[in-house]
Amino acid sequence: MSERAAAPHKRQFRRRTLRVRVDYQVGGVIRCELATTLGAGGMFIESEEAAPKGTRLKLRFRLPGGSELHEIEGRVAWAMSAEAPNASPSRTPGMGVEFTDSVAAAALARELDRTPEPAS
Repeated sequence: MSERAAAPHKRQFRRRTLRVRVDYQVGGVIRCELATTLGAGGMFIESEEAAPKGTRLKLRFRLPGGSELHEIEGRVAWAMSAEAPNASPSRTPGMGVEFTDSVAAAALARELDRTPEPAS
């Protein structure tokens, strides 16, 4: 059983399902990936080459229709690669990133509160 599945927890922040291009730096290399879930506490980034758990990242992105560029530091809380023994075809490979910069995360939370939910 994965560490993530073994320790269910209540989320502190509401999450939004959306599509956001995220630039991040890891190991001196800049990557551009798609985040599909976002909240004031963190995000899920789809990636075939997810960084290992504990990796520190510098993230940059804009909310859809937003003008503010968010630059937030974070760390990989969990990662799921396509080649992992417990990988499932129904799960998208990637990584859950927890924001570690509380000031930048608070600015993101304010913008998320002002941003209407996307139409279904």
